[in-house]
Amino acid sequence: MIKILIDMNLSPAWVNVFTAQGWEAVHWSRIGDYNASDRTILDWAKRQNYIIFTHDLDFGSLLAASSGDAPSVLQVRTQDVFHETIGALVVNAIRQFQEELLKGALISIDEQRARAHILPLTRP
Repeated sequence: MIKILIDMNLSPAWVNVFTAQGWEAVHWSRIGDYNASDRTILDWAKRQNYIIFTHDLDFGSLLAASSGDAPSVLQVRTQDVFHETIGALVVNAIRQFQEELLKGALISIDEQRARAHILPLTRP
């Protein structure tokens, strides 16, 4: 089952985008301190088996530094992060990489494509 934790740097309106697809979704502001560190959010998502949806590149860095194999992270690398603009792009990426997200992956989405990196991340 897809469960998505939406980071503070994205609108709570994303909850509706994901629940409309039949996925469970919650915005961090509903469950945690808005000043929580990325590490705190990462740890919570891992314990609760959520995928982190973010516009923050730090989660990928934390996973790489720790060689973590969870949680999966879906990071948007666009300037416009409004669901009205990129909602379909994000939904399509989740569908495309659903299996990888459930096993452990970092998915990067930009205007042209989505790329998957299987966890744990390794340095070249």
